[in-house]
Amino acid sequence: MSHLAKEPLRHANDQPRRLTVYLECPPGDGLRVSQDYFIEYVKPVLAASGLDWDFVQGREEGDVRAAVAERIRRERRAVETPDKVELPTEEKIVQDLRAKSGIKEYAGLKGDLIVGRHTWKEYMRGLHEGWLGPLDPPVKSDDAPFAEETKPQDDSETNKDGHDEKKAEEGEKKKPERPPQPPPYNTTADYSSSGTPRQIPPEFDPVVLIQEPHTLGFSKTLIRLNWFLNRRKLADDVGRQTAAICLGFSQDWSGAGTSSDDAGPTASVQTRALDHEEALWPKSVWKEDRVDEEGKKKDRTEKIWTAPIVADPRIVSRVRRFDVLPEDETRAKSFVVPEEEIEGWIKGSLRSLGRWGVKQWKGDKWTPNVGEVDSDD
Repeated sequence: MSHLAKEPLRHANDQPRRLTVYLECPPGDGLRVSQDYFIEYVKPVLAASGLDWDFVQGREEGDVRAAVAERIRRERRAVETPDKVELPTEEKIVQDLRAKSGIKEYAGLKGDLIVGRHTWKEYMRGLHEGWLGPLDPPVKSDDAPFAEETKPQDDSETNKDGHDEKKAEEGEKKKPERPPQPPPYNTTADYSSSGTPRQIPPEFDPVVLIQEPHTLGFSKTLIRLNWFLNRRKLADDVGRQTAAICLGFSQDWSGAGTSSDDAGPTASVQTRALDHEEALWPKSVWKEDRVDEEGKKKDRTEKIWTAPIVADPRIVSRVRRFDVLPEDETRAKSFVVPEEEIEGWIKGSLRSLGRWGVKQWKGDKWTPNVGEVDSDD
């Protein structure tokens, strides 16, 4: 990937190609696990390519879905309702500052890098929600599915005497609360009855999927041990997929130029992508929604990870994927890296011990490096 980093920009004010990386905490675990996984397997290839990237990170189920859908809705509002004033996002503020300084945004192919099956499910749900859903939020109702719950914000509590007591001591800074996740603007059942926006592009930015094997529990110890002993294979696969998005060649999911009229096979491939990861998700993820005494769901958020991907032909036919060309595969195989340069401490120690044992067996005894003992010097 270093040859990409050496390519000069056409103008001093041009921006390099920028990718978008989507990370989500793995089912049953925290976001730090996915961040460490990205740093170990994905980041070295991206850094060597010289490309820039933005992060979209989710700490709970539905965060990536909400981020993808809101980005699309903002693009649609900018075209359909240009006079409507919206609160500027951090990304928009940076873009305006660059425009004032004469710094041009990259206008070529970008791309999305998605880590894990669970993140891919939310990404697809966000695409459908953003393009096929309404621009305005749904009317909040207690009976509406996935309605957002609001809890009263109170900084004090009342004791038995009716006096207010402060929760925290004076001068203690409170950690700002995380803003609530916006509810989805539509459901999967609304896809067929939704119209196609006029400004929908013929093709979306291509994507690449990165596997993220992850499991928890004592009974899965042997599985994790097998992953640890075969990390080289995982690194090769993740490196290949990351190199594909850096090199920039994209095609449809069937690899044979599928058109929008042949979206059936394409949708099948997209919905099954990385589906083998679901078999190792913890059982707690698959628990059904809890129901109260009145039969209403206690869990007010939409279940995305455990639900199948519902694909609409208008969306899946516009999703392309990055792939590696045969000539790039041949070029990569021409680079031979000695094993000793990339082996870890354990394997390197075993290799040194084996070589020492061979020398002892051949009679090449080890002696201290102090010169000739019988010499007068």
